[in-house]
Amino acid sequence: MIDNYKSRKILRIVNTVLLSIAALMATFIILVSIFALTRPEDTLPTINRTGQNLSNIQSDDIRIYSGLERIRIPLANASIIILSVAFPYSANDITFTEELAAKTGEFRSIIIDYFSSLPASGANQINEDNAKQEILRRFNNILRLGRITVLYFTEMTIID
Repeated sequence: MIDNYKSRKILRIVNTVLLSIAALMATFIILVSIFALTRPEDTLPTINRTGQNLSNIQSDDIRIYSGLERIRIPLANASIIILSVAFPYSANDITFTEELAAKTGEFRSIIIDYFSSLPASGANQINEDNAKQEILRRFNNILRLGRITVLYFTEMTIID
């Protein structure tokens, strides 16, 4: 009889603790939802992680996407190119921003495929403008919700 009493008491305590945790979680979810619905539009998160060196073209609604980071690409002539690519995008277009984040791996693959396919004879004399235009064309071919208008190579180093 004593064991049955202790078991019920422990179950009541556990039940009370679990209900308290559930109530705290529900309160937290409600508060976060209210905050999300009432925050100003200009506090929306962006993808931009670096890009401070391109701040001259940033404004309130235009940001620089630099999520591709630094890419090391082996060339056909045994050289290596180190490349960082960035481009402006509208931070107000949330669906396009999400698409950009989702396509980061594909963007990196496009860049690697482009430079890896260059012939060994021309690998050291890369025409930067032609490379930007071709990569830009390939990027826009896979995008559905918007277009990229210009690319920047924030770093382009060829190591022999």
